[in-house]
Amino acid sequence: MEKCAGSYFLYNGKVEDKSKFDGGFDYKGKCLYEVIRIIDGIPLFLDGHIHRFENSFKIENLKLPVTEHKIEENIFELVKANNKKIGNIKLVFNYVDNKFDFYSYFIPHKYPDKSDYENGVKTIIYHGERSNPNAKVINLDFRSSVDKKIKEMNVFEAILVDRNGNITEGSKSNIFMVKDNKVYTAPKEDVLPGITRDVIIKVCKNCGLEVLDKRINYKDINKLDGLFISGTSPKVLPICEVDEMKFDSQKVQTIKRIRKGYDEYIEKYIRDFNSRNQKNNIQ
Repeated sequence: MEKCAGSYFLYNGKVEDKSKFDGGFDYKGKCLYEVIRIIDGIPLFLDGHIHRFENSFKIENLKLPVTEHKIEENIFELVKANNKKIGNIKLVFNYVDNKFDFYSYFIPHKYPDKSDYENGVKTIIYHGERSNPNAKVINLDFRSSVDKKIKEMNVFEAILVDRNGNITEGSKSNIFMVKDNKVYTAPKEDVLPGITRDVIIKVCKNCGLEVLDKRINYKDINKLDGLFISGTSPKVLPICEVDEMKFDSQKVQTIKRIRKGYDEYIEKYIRDFNSRNQKNNIQ
């Protein structure tokens, strides 16, 4: 069942007290969702999230029922109501009998700490794939099964492997691999096209790094120089272990450059967002 981390949430655009929040809606009908990170009160990569929302709806033969402006309005209303400038917001459209409800709320989050970035995190291989990796649709059975394994093995993330033995993505992240200063990631059609993933590809190109969309078999992981997780909460997070295989991903210079470039990209995004808002307010 979904949890609301703020004092207030929005239900169809109206601010409601947390006491009225019923997280059971994700068991009813179909839920399409996005999770957006808030830094300094700014929704990170908002345009990308809305574009992915539109794509998820298209895949499900549905039409996004509210405007981009309305989504942005909901986010800032939620930030203001909760007086929270840092965290993760979840936007959910719940469809039941061709009618929809729109929920906006802060969710519990756990960001990696300094030690995770300096030493890397442990992961496992998980043989499983989403029914439709390109659409962000809540699948409780899949999520529950993977989460159970992650908890059982006491690791940060599970790396998904498809029926052909190829690495696709993390259970709640994207995966990048590095070999001889080249950066590899699974083809877009095999994964949820992560917003952070797209930004990292831009950062790599800005750094003069070659990025290759290529299917890598999990049996070839030991040939890699290093690998890392990307996503809303982890940003660019080095991996130190995959099952029993050890890596010094945090020491790989290519990964260090990508981490630095990504953090600088975020800083610029926030500056530019604030600058645009100030201009709009003046006008």
